[in-house]
Amino acid sequence: MVRTMLFARPALALAAALATVSGAALLSAPALAAEKKPAPAKAKYSKPFQAAAVPLDKLIADAPARPEVSAAVTNAEAARVALNNARGAANRTAATTTYNAAVATLGAALTAEKAQLDQLSAVATTPDDKLYSGQMMVRLGGLAQDFALQRRGVQTMIDSGAVAPADLSRMQYSLGSLAYDAKDYTAARTALSAAIAGGYSANGVGALLAESYLVDNQVPAGLVQLRKAIADERAAGRAVPANWYKRGLGASYNAKLIDDATWFSTGLVENYPSKEHWAGAIAILREVGKFGPQETLDLMRLMHRTDSFADERDYVEYIEAADGRRSPGEVLKIVKQGVAAGKLRLDDIFVSEQKRNAEGRLAADTASLPGLERDARAGTASTTTVMAAADAFLSYDQPAKAEELYTIALGKPGVDSARALTRLGIAQYDLGKLGAAKESFAKVTGPRQAIAKLWLLQLQIKGQPAAPTAP
Repeated sequence: MVRTMLFARPALALAAALATVSGAALLSAPALAAEKKPAPAKAKYSKPFQAAAVPLDKLIADAPARPEVSAAVTNAEAARVALNNARGAANRTAATTTYNAAVATLGAALTAEKAQLDQLSAVATTPDDKLYSGQMMVRLGGLAQDFALQRRGVQTMIDSGAVAPADLSRMQYSLGSLAYDAKDYTAARTALSAAIAGGYSANGVGALLAESYLVDNQVPAGLVQLRKAIADERAAGRAVPANWYKRGLGASYNAKLIDDATWFSTGLVENYPSKEHWAGAIAILREVGKFGPQETLDLMRLMHRTDSFADERDYVEYIEAADGRRSPGEVLKIVKQGVAAGKLRLDDIFVSEQKRNAEGRLAADTASLPGLERDARAGTASTTTVMAAADAFLSYDQPAKAEELYTIALGKPGVDSARALTRLGIAQYDLGKLGAAKESFAKVTGPRQAIAKLWLLQLQIKGQPAAPTAP
């Protein structure tokens, strides 16, 4: 059986495609067949049930050795593997047809066993009769790759009332998993919720419950459950799979639930920092923030520091925000890097014009730096003058002077403190003063706070050991 489960590659502004991740069913035939049977000496079976159960038990035990069953099992297993490995809609359709035919052949070879199982169920009257009857359904369903029969068996076991309390939540998980695979999402939610309420926490049960909402077009409820599943995993000291964050990110972004998208993207970067994940987190914040050029510039500077440019759009937005008339050196740097990365072309009108304009301003701009610094350090310098000088030195990759000048600016009346603190933090980051940078970013308030939080996340990551590789 193939389960489409958590999770997908997020669909972001950077045009990453949603792609499902498949895995084997969590309820395999061997695992189900291993359910502990009640000890005959303690169980209370009716006489008609015992008379029917003994020959059926032997019949099922001997069935795999029968040539027609053995051959059908081999063919069905090969077809299942081929289905799991099939890629592309046409190939999956063909593989599904082959698999279904192989399972039908296997089922036909087990007709006698199924008929006797129905007879057994008909005479099951005591709780132990029904429990054992359910176990037989699970066994035969596993052999026949008949997941509907397995589900019926698990339900019969639960309904018998004879399942030990310690095992009940695990049985509810089994039932919910099979219901999910059958696309009966309402039943899956009922069983999985009961499993969790009973204390079951293995096999990503909370994530499967979340997925039962998401695939049923109940996205807000699914995201609430997925966030809870992530919190529960972390509280238990277990690493949260990257695909859980990706699934939540893709679902929330597609549903335009941007607050949720930001939460999942930030969690993804925090736990699995990579160029791709940084690109996604920054792309989402760009979209939701609706920032002006100055805010966008500081967000794109983070993209530059994390080396997470994903496509042409990223370079273009950085160049537009920096503006070659104000920051020619920075614009030329990004143009050069974009061309080297193969994302920008010098024969593109936008790129060639930006490069030409920046080159025309570069000599005069760099020549003005000493005078600009002198004016900014004068005691009578205006806030505007000091900020202009600080911005210029940060743009020209001179963070030491930028740090000093932003510190002066923060003592001036009327300063845009959020902007000055953000850029002070960037200068300190570039200087390797991570503790000081953390203090600066932590003081940022207002619309820039979301940008500062991403910078703080990068500081946190830089101070940690290498992150795990995302699956």
